[in-house]
Amino acid sequence: MLRISIATGVVVSLGLLSGCASIVSGQNQSLSVNTPGCTPANCQLTNTKGSWFVTTPGSVVVRRAYGNLTVACTKDGYLPATTTVASSTKAMAFGNILLGGVIGAGVDIGTGAAYDYPEIISVALACGPDAKNITSSTAETAAKAEVTTNSAPTK
Repeated sequence: MLRISIATGVVVSLGLLSGCASIVSGQNQSLSVNTPGCTPANCQLTNTKGSWFVTTPGSVVVRRAYGNLTVACTKDGYLPATTTVASSTKAMAFGNILLGGVIGAGVDIGTGAAYDYPEIISVALACGPDAKNITSSTAETAAKAEVTTNSAPTK
């Protein structure tokens, strides 16, 4: 009878540890995005769990994921900029494995709760006087040059 009680206690304890990162910090994470010297800018953050939008400087809540987070920012009249930040595995995920919570570790990995992105993301969007977007006449010239170089000769 004592062995059954001990076994039951161990199973219940392991069940309580399952999904530790999911319980402690959840599947979502708040991030701050800025574009130093170039505000306001509109940014789109994308990973395998979805897409989110923020105006810099600002904060946004994203779903955690194993993969990278791509941050693409634009500002009218200027060239766009994109940066990619990697997710990192939280120490809690390793705690699940060490304490016998293999099921919990699986839950955390599957939901993305085992991962974190940097809390502050800076995107180098150039907004100086030399960073103005190409003008329409420059764009037309570039488009004509591309057509000329990509055209097959006619017979």
